[in-house]
Amino acid sequence: MKRFLIILLLALPAFAQKDFLTDTEIDKVREAQEPVARIKLYLSFANQRLDQLRSLMARDRPGRSGEVRQLLEDYTSIIDAIGTISDDALVRKNDVSTAPALITEGERKFLDQLTKVQASSPRDLEMYDFELKEAIATTSDSMDLAKEDVDMRSIAATSKAEREKHQVDEVNAAERKLGGANPAADNALAAAKSAADDTANPPRPVPTLYRPGEKPGDAPPKQ
Repeated sequence: MKRFLIILLLALPAFAQKDFLTDTEIDKVREAQEPVARIKLYLSFANQRLDQLRSLMARDRPGRSGEVRQLLEDYTSIIDAIGTISDDALVRKNDVSTAPALITEGERKFLDQLTKVQASSPRDLEMYDFELKEAIATTSDSMDLAKEDVDMRSIAATSKAEREKHQVDEVNAAERKLGGANPAADNALAAAKSAADDTANPPRPVPTLYRPGEKPGDAPPKQ
């Protein structure tokens, strides 16, 4: 029973995370080995979502609010993914020196489009007001992050990666101790549950778009 609980806890993030890219987009990301190339792809995906949003906002028709909400949620996840890719590249010691300028230039345009939607006060704004504010805040945060000192951000990203690895190690250790009922195993299970809960409830979804067998911290592939 405890083993089943551990497996379930580890599976929660996968169940909770919704796909925010199309199958074609996912294939493109997996094919792009170089981090800056991946960031460019994500910026193009975000731009496509806002093009779709602009088309929807131009036609005031009943029932559009659900589509608008979904587009905004997907857009926000895409912007979050850009930060994840940047941090992972810094942990791997990859060169992403050209990324901040690309991100800032692209997201400045995105922010302008989103604030124009908000300022226009569409009649159904209350139906997607939260998602729109989240999209605006996420874009602003991403732009601020792109302006951070690269060395300081690299230190922070590496520290975060080490904490996440430690959580995984704790879960693995707890599972190994589940052979018999004893206080130590129960304590280990509690620690694992806490770590899994933290992972299952992140501030925003974290994309998992690595190539098969690829994981954070792996050495970059040979070109």
